[in-house]
Amino acid sequence: MPRKRAITFAASAVGDLEAILTWYADQQVPDVGKNLLNRMIALIERLNDFPESGRVVPEFKMANLREIIHPPFQIVYRLDANKIKVVRVWRSERLLKIE
Repeated sequence: MPRKRAITFAASAVGDLEAILTWYADQQVPDVGKNLLNRMIALIERLNDFPESGRVVPEFKMANLREIIHPPFQIVYRLDANKIKVVRVWRSERLLKIE
């Protein structure tokens, strides 16, 4: 059985998740935001068993930079030898900047 990788969150991803919760709370539907966040966390935790299940981010074409699409959000993560780092959680229609 493959070895489990540690899952961590970049500060940018934490900020993204907090902003999502705030936005839904501002719309007077905080439970919708919490449920959405719980579903996204479940998808992220699933990476322990299926780390390569996300597709390679097309804009970057790097094998270790992957994404999970959970409409309307895109969960971007970096896959390394012994860890998975969630780097951003963006709305799917947002264009990624290639620098």
